[in-house]
Amino acid sequence: MEQDGADQTGAARTPQDAILDAALAHVPFDGWSEITLRAAAADAGVDPGLARALFPRGAVDLALAFHARGDAAMTARLAVTDLSALRFRDRIATAVRYRLEAVPDREAVRRATTLFALPMHAADGARAVWGTADAIWRALGDTSADLNWYTKRATLSGVYGATVLYWLGDDSPGHQATWDFLDRRIADVMEIEKLKAAVTDNAAVKALMAGPLAVLRQIRPPRMPDDLPGRFRF
Repeated sequence: MEQDGADQTGAARTPQDAILDAALAHVPFDGWSEITLRAAAADAGVDPGLARALFPRGAVDLALAFHARGDAAMTARLAVTDLSALRFRDRIATAVRYRLEAVPDREAVRRATTLFALPMHAADGARAVWGTADAIWRALGDTSADLNWYTKRATLSGVYGATVLYWLGDDSPGHQATWDFLDRRIADVMEIEKLKAAVTDNAAVKALMAGPLAVLRQIRPPRMPDDLPGRFRF
């Protein structure tokens, strides 16, 4: 039996974890809201002042903590999974699937989607999805250091966001319809990449784009993991 103040591994839970765990029981009824935050702090036995310090923007920070927890669970699962036998597109699909399977309750995601659809929180939602795409690429060993860093994450953010919306309404056994949808979206992206490669290899296009491409190659990502092997294209 799990002891108070510890998770199932025996590691001590932080007050943040305790509040977030307690919040999940309230989110289906009250959403990611101030009501949920106050109730979760009370359930977890955390002082309201400390809860406010831990989540200074209230419900939105609580929802972002929930999203970050899912990213961490996905990354941990990928770290102990051997994907070497898979095609790279299948590695991406596996990572997205792991991310969705890390969610304990779809209703919590549905409520978060509603919260981040509000204009004042849309930027936070976009950053959260971008962070998920970045976590997937880094877990799969991406070390791109130019415009590709941005295009990979932008493309995967679109695939991931569309898949989440489909998954929220999917009642198929084992969410098989979602995994089929994901495979189709990745296939669409791969077709675009083939077209881009064909255009890039065209001599006339190369000459026309030589100047703009030289500028774009100077773009650097905001952070570059330097301890991951390999370089991949998507």
